[in-house]
Amino acid sequence: MRTYRAVNLNVLWFLIALNVLIFIVTLLRPEGVIGFLGLTPALLSKQPWTIISSMFVHDPRMWTHILFNMISLYFLGSFLIRAAGEKSFLAVFFLGGLAGNILFVLLANPFSTGVGASGAIFALGGALAVMVPRVPVIIFPIPVPIPLWAAILIFLLLSFLPGIAWQAHVGGLLLGLIAGLILRKRRRLYYF
Repeated sequence: MRTYRAVNLNVLWFLIALNVLIFIVTLLRPEGVIGFLGLTPALLSKQPWTIISSMFVHDPRMWTHILFNMISLYFLGSFLIRAAGEKSFLAVFFLGGLAGNILFVLLANPFSTGVGASGAIFALGGALAVMVPRVPVIIFPIPVPIPLWAAILIFLLLSFLPGIAWQAHVGGLLLGLIAGLILRKRRRLYYF
């Protein structure tokens, strides 16, 4: 027998709204917002807040980046909140984004600027890929369900296309995989 519990997704909607609001502001003042909130490794000592703030900024020239990030954040985030709770979701999201940004600082061109929530989202995907690896998902343009672990692998491989901060994706995913191991041991997921 399955048991369902009501889940409050307000924190998830807040994160999505914050990303969209900052994106709208960035449309109006792209250089100012990206220069102030984006993560540039060479400027990190002068702009330490960017290790976190860059997770909420998206390049206005690439509206698909925020669109796909927010769709992924909603589906992966709501799934993780239901499976592990709001506190675990927030921990995985922020620690994954931080881990991704640290790897970006260590491995990227020091004068490049990184923006986006992808590292944090890869952390959510990594945690779920460990907790419920065989749950079926549909990703565009594949018309049939595939296991979640395979979808995460496909998106990881796409991370190595030019212009994508693969370092943030890998860092977030690694943190997510570790978090998934911890969460899987703490919780018995009978409803999957």
